[in-house]
Amino acid sequence: MTNPIQPRLTQAFRFVRCSYAEGVAELVYAFDQGEELIERIRFPAAPALPAERKEAFDAALKLLHLFAGVSYYKAGVPPKIEVADGPLDSATAELLDALYLHGLAEFAYRNGLDLRGRIHFPRSASSSSAQSGERALAKTLHLPPRTLVPIGGGKDSLVAVEAIKQIGGEATAVWVGNSPLIAACAERTGLPTLNLQRELAPGLFELNRLGAWNGHIPVTAVNSAILAVAAVLYGYDSIAFANERSASAATLEYEGQQVNHQWSKGYAFEQMLGDWLHTHIATDLDYCSLLRPYSELAITRAFARLTPYFDVFSSCNRNFKILGPKPADRWCGQCPKCHFVFLALAPFLPKPRLLGIFGRNLLDDESQAAGFDALLEYHDHKPFECVGEGAEARAAMYSLSQRPEWQEDALVARFRAEILPQLDVGELALEPWLQASSDHRVAARLRAALAAIG
Repeated sequence: MTNPIQPRLTQAFRFVRCSYAEGVAELVYAFDQGEELIERIRFPAAPALPAERKEAFDAALKLLHLFAGVSYYKAGVPPKIEVADGPLDSATAELLDALYLHGLAEFAYRNGLDLRGRIHFPRSASSSSAQSGERALAKTLHLPPRTLVPIGGGKDSLVAVEAIKQIGGEATAVWVGNSPLIAACAERTGLPTLNLQRELAPGLFELNRLGAWNGHIPVTAVNSAILAVAAVLYGYDSIAFANERSASAATLEYEGQQVNHQWSKGYAFEQMLGDWLHTHIATDLDYCSLLRPYSELAITRAFARLTPYFDVFSSCNRNFKILGPKPADRWCGQCPKCHFVFLALAPFLPKPRLLGIFGRNLLDDESQAAGFDALLEYHDHKPFECVGEGAEARAAMYSLSQRPEWQEDALVARFRAEILPQLDVGELALEPWLQASSDHRVAARLRAALAAIG
């Protein structure tokens, strides 16, 4: 950066402008009057945009600009937010306030910050019904009946893909970034694929060097906005994520605020964004999670039947870091995601098959005790990772503790001797976790796929 700034001392974060041309969206931000930060999103083989979709596309692009800004705002968390093209309508401002407050709650907790009362997106002073969140529905675009299914390389999205395939739904496997692991999973689905690219502004890394605040952002929200643009551009009437019921559970509570690592995967965010798309983009653009009715354990049981994916999937987050070393194979065996997926699969797979996937027995390694304790919420809170609830983990571990083939493994034996006596066995049944909830907003066209999961 030609004029270095101290990001933590800045007074305003500015949404400068956004534009789109020939398959590339440019999103421009700045702190105070500092150097512009330019992010680019690339949409490969982008078709010409039909004239009747232009208004919806522009609205989706603006939403992407606002959502993706969270990656940059957190570098300084200045007291003022400015939007160059004017204040937002009330519904949009409320969506953004919620996303930045709750989506950055973990970031704030880890950095000792309190963002409550600090995040205020500018909104119109109008008191009309449209400005008070009672906006009429957007136009109907008559989008083609096909679905974008985000692929993350793990079990959940693959369960969603197979459920849609079972009902004969037309779908495309889509992902953001250049992960070879995700690409291999997408190819294995047999679906058409769409690989979008997000290029963060290089200046962000320089801000980090200069002492910017850093930490977790609600990346699922950013990817959701990217896919909303893609749906309008390429022509899809639905975006079906694979976020489970358990994602709505908070990681911990801190000074009266719920802190959820997975907030933008939770049901509250899904409802807010889905409603916003219907009022601001298109009445026939549905945003949902196909797996919302199900717990992590129910989804893991469904995945245990999908043997063709066993040699390509991975939920190990160390594979997907932007910077830093990656594991030599698909599973590091040390992180919370490895721990949870191993534990959650164990009740539903023959033990030799599970050990073959991971290449080792994580439950027979005493050095892993602290990691599994956190999953069980034993002397620790749930990890800041996309893992199931503590009660789910306890139910899975209890199930293994009753099976002869697992009882002698070090951490299962420890659970039986040390942890189980402190628990109410009546609350450890596996079966309730396998029942579907009625709370979801799965698009009508896709609801038949729910039966293929349960």
